[in-house]
Amino acid sequence: MRKLALSDEILLSIQQPARYIGGEVNMVVKDPSQVDIRFAMCFPDAYEIGMSHLGIQILYDMFNRREDIYCERVYSPWTDLDKIMREQQIPLFAIESQDPIKDFDFLGITLQYEMCYTNILQVLDLGQIPLHAADRTEADPIVIGGGPCAYNPEPLAPFFDLFYIGEGETVYFDLMDRYKEAKAAGKSRLEFLEMAAQIPGIYVPAFYDAEYCEDGRLKSFTPNNPHAPATVTKQLVMEMDGAYYPEKPVVPFIKATQDRVVLEIQRGCIRGCRFCQAGMVYRPVRERGLEHLKELAYKMLKSTGHEEISLSSLSSSDYSELEGIVNFLIDEFDGKGVNVSLPSLRIDAFSLDVMSKVQDVKKSSLTFAPEAGSQRLRDVINKGLTEEDILHGSAEAFKGGWNRVKLYFMLGLPTETEEDMEGIALLSQKVAEEYYKIPKEERVGRVQVTASSSFFVPKPFTPFQWARMCTKDEFLHRAYVVNHKMKEMVNHKSLKYNWHEADLTVLEGVLARGDRRVAAVVEEAYRNGALYDSWSEHFHNEIWMKAFETCGVDIDFYTTRERSLDELFPWDFIDAGVSKDFLKREWNRAMAGEVTPNCRARCSACGAMKFGGGVCFESKN
Repeated sequence: MRKLALSDEILLSIQQPARYIGGEVNMVVKDPSQVDIRFAMCFPDAYEIGMSHLGIQILYDMFNRREDIYCERVYSPWTDLDKIMREQQIPLFAIESQDPIKDFDFLGITLQYEMCYTNILQVLDLGQIPLHAADRTEADPIVIGGGPCAYNPEPLAPFFDLFYIGEGETVYFDLMDRYKEAKAAGKSRLEFLEMAAQIPGIYVPAFYDAEYCEDGRLKSFTPNNPHAPATVTKQLVMEMDGAYYPEKPVVPFIKATQDRVVLEIQRGCIRGCRFCQAGMVYRPVRERGLEHLKELAYKMLKSTGHEEISLSSLSSSDYSELEGIVNFLIDEFDGKGVNVSLPSLRIDAFSLDVMSKVQDVKKSSLTFAPEAGSQRLRDVINKGLTEEDILHGSAEAFKGGWNRVKLYFMLGLPTETEEDMEGIALLSQKVAEEYYKIPKEERVGRVQVTASSSFFVPKPFTPFQWARMCTKDEFLHRAYVVNHKMKEMVNHKSLKYNWHEADLTVLEGVLARGDRRVAAVVEEAYRNGALYDSWSEHFHNEIWMKAFETCGVDIDFYTTRERSLDELFPWDFIDAGVSKDFLKREWNRAMAGEVTPNCRARCSACGAMKFGGGVCFESKN
């Protein structure tokens, strides 16, 4: 029997003790004394959120296939356990071995969304690891960050030894080998970091200096160590079928947010929506082959016992073998009690046909994401979706027996007018009208159209990175305009409208676009009690506002300020594959309301072709 890090008394006094004890199906068990490298892989949020993260599942499997590495999991302790661990001085531990993470060689932290930044400091703090990389000694683990938010790592720069820019399957083993080499040769922490900095995609923040102009803008960003390159290039897996993928994912004891087998069918997106960071930084599109996916589906369902399989991608409709994989899953598993779910589909005739095949008689709601209420604004953001597409898709869905539709929008997009805002209510009304065109006797109950709007954040490496962001009051005014218009609609009883928290969005904007000076604010907010900021019941805006004031950091400088096209951004040292010239062209096209065709229709010379594969080369064979 494994010795647990927490006593029975503690486990019985906290919510969901299964979060901390391990022993789940498919958990990897190794003898820590028989490996060369111990790697703690952390998702800085609650266990049930982290357990659903595909990136960690892939890396956990990949690392543990090597005999000389033991990769274990660690998550943010929930608030009840956090308090006990601080009071009793219990160091944060990894789930598999229950050993303190401070004794590991590496602590890898996934940076999935900006609102988990205070949780990163919680993990370091409870782990008894110094918060600042500069204060760590030879006895401390190397702290490495990766994931989507690593595309602007600067607000976290002081807390990390390394950042990994791009997809983890490419150079991680190279990094591990260099660590073994450095360890065997008795090299210091600094010498290892110098070796690491020479690996493509690895960024060591301590090896760079930022200089600022008098008005606060970034003046220069330059290496201060001869081993550090001026540009760090993202790493990509180009051959998807040969890449690592977990055949035996760990099955949690408690309900995780995604309790299912996840099949990643492709990476990247051909669409080029101008607000979407993922659509830009994951270019080019790379597909997994149909036969490979069939094999994975079998193995994963068998090894987990899950009753649902979900296809994962940014835009499933664009996967060239979608029909093949869906038909296979239905034919093979339909009678065996396995549900198939298909997120991120476009609502066209083909997708509806596919959905009607996989959804049970009890049809759940359908989701469309028009993002903007008017055609003009949809062209500005390059959504490539007409009102006709939306209404036709809705009509077909209603005829197919669905009666609930969710519509997702954004407020605060560049060039947005009051007319665009009211367009959200008008479009929702038009969707509801499509339902009432069906003869009464053929309708299934009452129609429910739920429109939700989040507020726009101009993310790095998107054509909108030059856009100004709205203030909290401007966001709320926009939501008020939509809400007011909704109530005026004829079918307002069939319409429902929700909107996101504005103060949270403003904060996300600062953390997404910030430079190194923002790190002090994150630390100050954490020390004053900010934790689990992505959970609305735990988010306290006043703590953050006070932290900005204490640190003398101006929120508007990062959010509402207009940027010129020649401004140096904190993330400009990263080569994310899409060139700055392309992003500028797209920004100018947005301002002119011009649509750019998708990557399969026409190459728009974004720069991703240099990776030498994927959709860029489909037609060249």
